[in-house]
Amino acid sequence: MKKIILLLGIIFMSLPVLGQDHVNLKNNYAAQGYDVVSYFQDHPQKGDKKYTHTHEGVRYRFASKENLMAFQANPDKYIPQYGGYCAYAIAKKGEKVGVNPKTYLISDEKLYLFYNSWGVNTLEKWNEEGAETLQKEADERWQDIVKMQ
Repeated sequence: MKKIILLLGIIFMSLPVLGQDHVNLKNNYAAQGYDVVSYFQDHPQKGDKKYTHTHEGVRYRFASKENLMAFQANPDKYIPQYGGYCAYAIAKKGEKVGVNPKTYLISDEKLYLFYNSWGVNTLEKWNEEGAETLQKEADERWQDIVKMQ
């Protein structure tokens, strides 16, 4: 019996953690180590390593103990949409593209992150091309992405 339990434990620990496959973990943290709660305070800032929390196998950093506690109380409110990948790229091509963590949008109490580099700001394109339509497209494409992996 002990061998079976040990074997099951080894198998379980070797499985990929649910959620990690679909999260942008640049710098080994969601949102590149930015405090996801701070976006909702309209002041995104990098998290501090002393305020680190793992949720569903994904590591998050927070700028303060209060923000960490807010996240722990309601993580779904703060988790970036589309795994923290560029919302515009998900909508247009169904591709996981990195982001600039300082380029974001809070809409309907949800956090969206965008690519912004080399003269291309996809948040501007998101707004110009119709956020509502693009959000619907991104929602559909994201479901396809999650199902494929």
